[in-house]
Amino acid sequence: MNSDFYCAEVISGKTLVTKIVETESVLAFQHTRPAYPVHIVVIPKQHVESLVMLDLTDTSLLYEMLQMIQNIATIVLAAHGACRVITNLGTYQESKHLHWHIVSGERITEPANLH
Repeated sequence: MNSDFYCAEVISGKTLVTKIVETESVLAFQHTRPAYPVHIVVIPKQHVESLVMLDLTDTSLLYEMLQMIQNIATIVLAAHGACRVITNLGTYQESKHLHWHIVSGERITEPANLH
């Protein structure tokens, strides 16, 4: 799959999401098909294919994303006692748009597509 669900659906507004935090450059929202009791996704609003596709000009975007991820993970950790912060690459990355999952709890389903 070479699609970009986040640009095509979320950022465009075609798929409505429950926003957690939003800035001019970064969006955190509840996953549209959660696989964990807590399942939050953090994306840049500009298209970046993956973590390894970032370049030196993306330093401020990466820093802003990591600040948001850190803040959300801190809240999830305090509320649930544990969490994971995950980004996928290569064939593990179904949606070709940089994104992180912040998850907590045991996997509740085997979704067809984690985006």
